[in-house]
Formats: sequence, C-alpha cells, structure tokens
Amino acid sequence: MPVPMSGTFRRRPVPLAVTALGAALSLTVLTGCGGGGGGGSADASGKVEGSITFQTWNLRAEYKDFFNDLIDRFEKKHPDAKVRWIDKPAEGYAETLSADAASEKLPDVVNVSPDLAYPLAKAGVLMNLSEDETAAKAEKKYMPEAWKGNEMPGLDGVFAYPWYLNTGPMFYNKRLFKEAGLNPEKPPENYAQLFSDGEKLAKKKVPALAATPTIEDFGRYGVPLMNKEGTKFTYNSPKGVEFMEKYKRLYDKGGLDSQVMSSSPEKAGQKFEQEKVAMNPGGALDLKNFKDNQPDLYKNIGITEAPNNNGHPNMSVMSLGVAQQSEHKAAAVAFAQFVTDQRNQEAFARKVAVFPSTKGSLDKPYWTKEGSSPEDRVRVSSAKLVKDAVNYTPAVMTDPMKTVLQKEVSKVFLGKKSPKKALDDAVAESDKLLKQL
Repeated sequence: MPVPMSGTFRRRPVPLAVTALGAALSLTVLTGCGGGGGGGSADASGKVEGSITFQTWNLRAEYKDFFNDLIDRFEKKHPDAKVRWIDKPAEGYAETLSADAASEKLPDVVNVSPDLAYPLAKAGVLMNLSEDETAAKAEKKYMPEAWKGNEMPGLDGVFAYPWYLNTGPMFYNKRLFKEAGLNPEKPPENYAQLFSDGEKLAKKKVPALAATPTIEDFGRYGVPLMNKEGTKFTYNSPKGVEFMEKYKRLYDKGGLDSQVMSSSPEKAGQKFEQEKVAMNPGGALDLKNFKDNQPDLYKNIGITEAPNNNGHPNMSVMSLGVAQQSEHKAAAVAFAQFVTDQRNQEAFARKVAVFPSTKGSLDKPYWTKEGSSPEDRVRVSSAKLVKDAVNYTPAVMTDPMKTVLQKEVSKVFLGKKSPKKALDDAVAESDKLLKQL
C-alpha cells in the first residue's frame, strides 16, 4: 500500500504517491457475482469473532514488527477473533484485487486508495460503511475531509476508513527569487502570483517549474473536474482552457523548463537540486539530502505550500475497506477501526513519515513544534497543510486518464493543438475510459 503523495513528488521508501492503478482493475467480470456474492454476514453489529484476513500493500518488508504487534494487541482485546495478515507487492496490486474480487475472495480488510476502491464499490464488493450503524459510528473520529475522501462519484456513501494522509510542501530557491527581483519571503500563494513570478524569473533565464500541470493543478486553480454524477470529466470548461492558456504563455516566455514535456518527478527534482529551476515539490528526504550534499542550496531553501486559488492544499488518502462478502463483518469492521484509531494511526505515522487522519492528532506537539532537523521542518510544514487539505483528484481518475491529460498538455506546449482542442480531446478519451470501469 504505497502511501499517496502529492502528484509530482519524488518517490520515497514508502511512497504515499499512489499510482492510480484503478484502470487496470477491470471488474466487469463481477457482473455475475451479484454485488460481492452471498454468504457474508448481514451487518457489523454482532460479536467480534472468527478468522479474518487483512491485506496491505507493500509494507511487510519494513514494518513487519509493527503489524505483528498490532495484530497481537487486537487478538488479546478480542480473544475469539483471529487475523491473518497478507502483504502484496506494489506491482500488479490492482490485478490482484480484481482477481480476488471476481473469485469472491477479497480479503476481509483490504488496503485501498480511492481510485482502487471505486471499481470495487461500484461492483458491490466493498461494504458501504454509511449504511451500517456499527461501521458508520466511527465517522466522528476522523477528519471530515479524510472521511469524505472515500465517497465515490455517483455512489451514495463512504466505502473505506481513512487510514493515513499525505501532502507536501513546495520548495523554492530564495536566492533565485531575490536575483529575479522577487521578495524571497513571499512565494506565490495563488496561480496569478505564480504566473507573474514565473515570468519575472524567466527574464533571468530561470524557469519557475520543471513539471507540466496535473489534474491536481486544475483542481487547485478552481476548475470543475467532473459533473456531480461522476459520469463525465469537465476540466475542458472555459476555466480549464483559461488555465492552460496561462500555462502556455508561461512556457512560451521561458517560465517552464524547456524539457518539461519529457520530465518526470525525479528529473524535476534533479533540476531543482542543480538550481536550474526555482520551485519544486519535495519532502523530508529531499531536504536532508540538500543539507548533507548541497549546503548552499539548503541555506537558501524556502518552504511553502503549492499555489492554489481555493485556500485548500491537496490531500492524498490511503484507506482500509471491508469486503461486503466477509463472513465475519463484526470482526472485520472492528479490526479496520482498530488499525485506524488514533493511537495506532499516530504510531504508524511516526514510523512512515505520513499523517494520521484522526481528529486532534495533528494538534499534538509532534506535528506542531518544529525542531532543527530537515525532517522536523517538513513534518511541521506539511502537517499545517494537511489540516486544511482536500483530495482534488477524482476517485475515478486512473493512470491511463492521467497519461491522456499529460500527452494533450504536451501537445499544447509544442504548438500542435490549441488549449481548447487538447482539453476537449483529453476529456473525450477519458470519458471513454471511464465507461469501461
């Protein structure tokens, strides 16, 4: 269960930058399963007993002791319940979910991100927590936006418990800002300021960024991404076209790296490290690397949030769903709530450098008092962002759909298509892919 990080972040040991594997999760084969099959217990109100399976996503190698202890404590609390832990590799995880669901063997408690949960929920193989009194009562324990992160477009209810969250700051080079005549203590807060500052940086032959805009950027700009029913993409609206026109203008003036169309998060990070671009998302490991290996850059690092027009940074959510066909729903729901309770979330977040989704956790000193280390600086800066963050990426937005958008955006920069034509084509192709889910 790679941890979802913000779209342009470089991968970290436990990447909270989830790859949107949902497209590969074709659950059309489930049409004969009757929405998850029969045999599952009706609700979660019974005794916590029975043997259940718990599946994580690429966590055993580094966190074996943590999860073994977690399971031991749960079983001591509920002696009639037993938990069998399964951990699957990141590669092929979507296909694993699809096969398990189709054969009615989806684990009782399963690690999902919203894009992976959506096809499962649509097919009826994930429990709708909102419809079960015992399952739904835990809602008040989580941050509201984290709970909403598992609402699925076009479906009524919440289909997984929020587990851990991530976001991340934007790093900027104060020296390059100052040399361009910008105030190094006032980085851009919204997109108007970003485009204005980007043009000033370009006059000094310094690109502002080395990455193309993603769906998150469209959301932060204020572009409506989908219709209310979740059946069509809408980022080709006039506001979306306006956004691309401004990005194209910035590119034409040299405000984006010349190789931005073929860039990757790793390459963008390298450009920033080499002080060839002025801004780039990052995390604690990047900052520690700058401190150890690029002291001149480190002393000029500014930490801010990515520009947005809505007052809300982007949030990534990782969650635990409960199988609709579970024969021991009371135990499955109890375990999912146990893993995601405040004590266990905070303990895991400290180990993995992510953020708990439980109410009140981010008000504690560990996430509010900044120390002297790079990890402290990023943790406290990011925790402030998470508290006001929302998940901009639609749950139905799969990797192929993101690739479609990226390719069409590149055609705009290359002058092969107008912003309107490119976004119209991206939406048309993505809508086709959406119908296949």
